[in-house]
Amino acid sequence: MQAKKRYLISLLTGAFLVLLFYFGGGVPGPAATGSRSRHGYNRPEQPWPHFSDPLQHLSPWDHSDTEEYNVHISPRQKRDVNSSVYKGKRCRMQSCFDFSLCQRNGFKVYVYPQQKGEKISESYQNILSTIEGSRFYTSDPGQACLFVLSLDTLDRDQLSPQYVHNLKTKVQSLPLWNNGRNHLIFNLYSGTWPDYTEDLGFDIGQAMLAKASISTENFRPNFDVSIPLFSKEHPRTGGDRGYLKYNTIPPFRKYMLVFKGKRYLTGIGSDTRNALYHVHNAEDVVLLTTCKHGKDWQKHKDARCDKDNAEYDK
Repeated sequence: MQAKKRYLISLLTGAFLVLLFYFGGGVPGPAATGSRSRHGYNRPEQPWPHFSDPLQHLSPWDHSDTEEYNVHISPRQKRDVNSSVYKGKRCRMQSCFDFSLCQRNGFKVYVYPQQKGEKISESYQNILSTIEGSRFYTSDPGQACLFVLSLDTLDRDQLSPQYVHNLKTKVQSLPLWNNGRNHLIFNLYSGTWPDYTEDLGFDIGQAMLAKASISTENFRPNFDVSIPLFSKEHPRTGGDRGYLKYNTIPPFRKYMLVFKGKRYLTGIGSDTRNALYHVHNAEDVVLLTTCKHGKDWQKHKDARCDKDNAEYDK
């Protein structure tokens, strides 16, 4: 009987503490919002006029300790990721973006000058050239609302020939970096197979991230931008003159869905890509995959690999 009483008292005490936290000031409500954020940055007195509604404050997610996160990552990788990707995960437009730069000069984008000796991939050069050719570009950083690095951040796989070394030091030495405030970072690939951790190799600080394959745990709503993967052959513009033969909506197309890529036999993404053959019909849905990925792919080879490889190589 005494044990039941102790258990009941403990349960009631825990419930009381939870209610006290939520209704007694643990979570700030709208009335508690001041002119400064909880990180100490000044918020604009009024929302940027280009937005139709004020941006709502969203509580940050923290899933770094969940079982799913810990399956494919070593303790050292976890520490490295926590020191870079997760440091600015609380960022939102209200706390990590200086609206005054845009209100003063309008929406202008500054691209850093390319540094001598730095190699830039064709894909990243296309992004920079597109920005520089737009009406939003400015060569004057004093007029800029948004800043884009000339350092190639698209491929952060350490095994890739496009990987830029010592990026942490190079970024932090930029005089306009300002801990990434009002900066936009582009990234398509991060980490290495089979885990593909989202560590970019440097602290993005308060910069916004335009990234492909970004996890829901790391995506910061109303701040980051989710972009699709695109191939190196993807045209920068709509194509050469004379190639547009039809201008119908919806367009007349033979194929509804086409994909050609590597089929991960293990690791992150393997479940999805290993199931693509279910919707492949070789007519209007063509999904071609190869098992030849990684150095030890033959150890994980399944019954469909030979057929898939042959179809892929045609």
